[in-house]
Amino acid sequence: MLTPRWLVLALLIPGLLLLSGTASFLVVPTVVYGAGLLLLTWLDRQSAGPSTQFLVRRQHDSKLSLGVLNRIMVEVESRARQPMPVIVRDEPPFGFIVPDGATHKLTLAPFETAAVTYQVRPPQRGDFKFGDINLRWSGPLRLFVRQAVIQAAASVKVYPNIHEIRQYELLVRRDQLSEMGLRSVRLRREGTMFESLRDYTPDDPYRSINWKATARRGKPISTDYEPERNQRVLIMLDVGRMMRSAIRVDDPGGFAWNMAKVDFIINSTLLLSYVANRKGDQVGLLVFADQVKQFIPPSPGYKHFHKLLEAMYALGSEPVEADYGRAVNFVRAQQKKRALIIMFTDLSGARAAENLLTHLPRLTPQHLPLLVTIRDPMLDQEAQQLPNDSDAVYRRAVAEQLIDERRLLLEKLQRHGVLTLDTDAQRLSVSTVNRYLQLKGRALI
Repeated sequence: MLTPRWLVLALLIPGLLLLSGTASFLVVPTVVYGAGLLLLTWLDRQSAGPSTQFLVRRQHDSKLSLGVLNRIMVEVESRARQPMPVIVRDEPPFGFIVPDGATHKLTLAPFETAAVTYQVRPPQRGDFKFGDINLRWSGPLRLFVRQAVIQAAASVKVYPNIHEIRQYELLVRRDQLSEMGLRSVRLRREGTMFESLRDYTPDDPYRSINWKATARRGKPISTDYEPERNQRVLIMLDVGRMMRSAIRVDDPGGFAWNMAKVDFIINSTLLLSYVANRKGDQVGLLVFADQVKQFIPPSPGYKHFHKLLEAMYALGSEPVEADYGRAVNFVRAQQKKRALIIMFTDLSGARAAENLLTHLPRLTPQHLPLLVTIRDPMLDQEAQQLPNDSDAVYRRAVAEQLIDERRLLLEKLQRHGVLTLDTDAQRLSVSTVNRYLQLKGRALI
């Protein structure tokens, strides 16, 4: 393919031909100029070389994470004997958000290997496919551009947010969980397993003071106790109709995108399962809509966590109403030992809310039920707007009414022994894990 530089040089030929009409001595130089330009173009094309002088590889994690930025690297190795300016354009899966694009320029030195990176944000879980990689390069004179399609189509799986787990592990090793918004909870009471000694802080109860260690070190020392292990946590996921609705997410970088409620709760479930597993507890999963879709009994161990991960990988919502009664009956029949029952659902429908109030308290007192719901950001925004016309006044009144009804329902559930957590979608994972740690630290499970 000819370059803009070649076109500029070629446009000189008509001008020279026009001048040669009045100055015959320019005819020969014009012909020589045109022939020389063609010769240089041919030589530049030959110097550019074939596509076989490049080795191209795409690298990324074997499992991409839902809803977060995933790093993609394209590595280009040159076998040319001269510097090669190259444009690399990758083909990410359709529907992926690519904030900075997938086209990059680089100049490769002779026999050099270089890499370009970009990021993608998958908005859905499941199987996706990368396309080929497109290369464009030119000869040393920049008169001719060659391009090639490098066969690099490959399938990729998008899982719930695995990045959060990696971040959690890293911060645990650094003792910096607070950077993730998580609280480190310890029991400070009698009758639990001793874990460690630490400096006394003003909010510690006096009974936590280790008097022998205090006398030995010459300053107040508190005893930390490890919460009981091998407790049972059963997570109930509502994948009914109300969980199909999308929530708008505004990125710090200025990008906005939508993700379904079911994907937010699955991301939260993944992190919660991992943390509980790491704390030595048994974690189970129950997926339900109009009937129970899947049940994995609580069990400990890293292998069991991977079983939960695979179960959530391709989980989707269904266009049916959630049947809370059937799900609760199933739990009461299958889960005989006391457990922390965490139900993720939605409170948008009046009928659903009534059914929830009827059935969820039936899990008490044998179990400790915790209801986790996602606040509707549009309702909150509408309720905070200053109305400037009658329509705005009406919308605000409706929003305030719906928020009040939601609050009253949660209060009724609390009076019936059901714990509640109503939080923003983007804080769902951290808030849920913190509530679990809090309950465990208080020995309520």
